[in-house]
Amino acid sequence: MINKVILVGNLGSDPEVKHLDNNKAVASLALATSERYTDRNGNKVENTEWHRLEMWDGLAKVAEKYLAKGSR
Repeated sequence: MINKVILVGNLGSDPEVKHLDNNKAVASLALATSERYTDRNGNKVENTEWHRLEMWDGLAKVAEKYLAKGSR
């Protein structure tokens, strides 16, 4: 069984990339997702949730090259 989640948000900081033995890389990211809606009383509500992500090898190298703080 595979669970798949698609998160769309903005990076809170530049990816932290560490290079390990055997040319392996791991990138740590902080991603913020926001939900905006109007409640029953007409008040605008915004909820932001933070997600810690980890990418390995090829994806970590892509993150290091192309992603920066604020990226979508």
